[in-house]
Formats: sequence, C-alpha cells, structure tokens
Amino acid sequence: MTESFQEGDRALLLDVKRRRYLVKLSADGEFHSHAGYVAHRDIIGADQGIVVRSTKGAEYTVLRPTLEDFVTEMPRGAQVIYPKDLAPICMLADIGPGVRVFETGVGSGALSMTMLRYGADILGYELREDFANRARTNVSSFLGEAALERFRVELADSYMGIDAADVGDGFDRVVLDLPEPWQVIPHAEKALRAGGILVAYTPSITQAAQVRECFSRKWIDSRTIEVLHRSWYIADRAVRPDHRMVAHTGFLTASRYIGG
Repeated sequence: MTESFQEGDRALLLDVKRRRYLVKLSADGEFHSHAGYVAHRDIIGADQGIVVRSTKGAEYTVLRPTLEDFVTEMPRGAQVIYPKDLAPICMLADIGPGVRVFETGVGSGALSMTMLRYGADILGYELREDFANRARTNVSSFLGEAALERFRVELADSYMGIDAADVGDGFDRVVLDLPEPWQVIPHAEKALRAGGILVAYTPSITQAAQVRECFSRKWIDSRTIEVLHRSWYIADRAVRPDHRMVAHTGFLTASRYIGG
C-alpha cells in the first residue's frame, strides 16, 4: 500500500471532538457535514496525519482506517458483531493462516473480514442475497479483491444442512451468528474434522444455554464467556473509568469436536 492517499482509497477523518467519518476518495468527491465540506482532492496525494480544513474552517485529521474503524463505520445491512467480540471469537476459534472455516449468518461481513485478516479460508452460508453482496463488497473494499479468493458465500440455509460438496475433506472451524445456532450443531458434527472448534455468538444467555444443551459426548471443553469493554478517562492527574462502557453485546460459546 502506498503511503500517500490515492483515488479509491478509504480515509478516516477525525474532527476536534474525535468524531470519526469514513470516506472513499474520488477526484471530484466532497465530504459534507454541518461544518461545511472538504474536497477529496485536498487529501489525495497527501500522507497520513494531514490536517485539512472545511469551507467553514473546521479541522479534520486524516488517517487510514484500521479494521476496527472500518467495521464500526462501514456500510451495513445486518447488525454487525462489534470489535470487542471479534478478536475474542478469533482467539476462541484459533483462527490462523490456512484454517478452513464454515461461517453462517454472514451478515455485513465484519466477522468474515476479521477471520480473513487472520488468514482463514471461509465458506459462508447466507439466506439473504443483499447481505451476501454487502459482505463481499465490504471485504473487497477493505482487504482488496484478492481476499475474495479466500471468501466464498453461498445463498443457502444452514438449518437445513451443509452440502457434502462444500464439506469436502472437512472444516477446521464452524462459526455461527444466527438466531438458532443449535439447529446447525448436528450438521457441524458431520462437517468438522476431529479436534475442530465451533464458536457461536448469541445475544441472549438463553440462546447460549440452548447451544450448550446440544453438545453431546462428541464435544469437549465447552465454555461460554461475555466480553465487557470499559475505557478510562485520563487527563493530567484526573484518572477514572469513563461514565459509559460497552457492556453486554453478546455471549460467545465455544466447544471442541472429538467425534465418536
């Protein structure tokens, strides 16, 4: 990636209150807000850290977006899994280069993007074509077209099963983000290699409990966790937790398949 911004790049604009705005640069493009507008040509050709001013004098620091920035600000159809849960999912599922993942409930592609960044190869099942298209677009927009070689999304219902042709020699991981993940567990048992890992993201604890109830003796080392995110206010000698925190978003349930 070149250091200077080019047409077609994503740029993150931070105002003086550290509000964040994600833009895709074009030669004749403009970023508009209540504080006037910034011409994209003022950013194209510049390096990260440049400060640009709007037509009303507002200042914006321009940076390249991180994956966290992109996931939070990217176009979406379905609700995304937020960064505080994305990294733990990848750790629980032991995602790494060459790991073959079956993902279902692809949505806007936030989790797909994160696992691809870790080096995984993903087959996704998604019911809605608009969500599948959005996920592909988001993946290519941030990771580049080459990432799509490791990301295939099929319009299919995982509750009904996983096609044998898709299973092939088996998956290393199964990652679920859908309302009734327990319906997929019997199919996961036919698709996972021995020692493979399943991780399910569920908004409610009753969903997590129902997932756990579906694990037979073919599964081991099952656990359910919740990740809380609390930031701190630090200014000179004033040090305290922020008044607001990102508490509950979902529960992460993981288990290893041993077969038998």
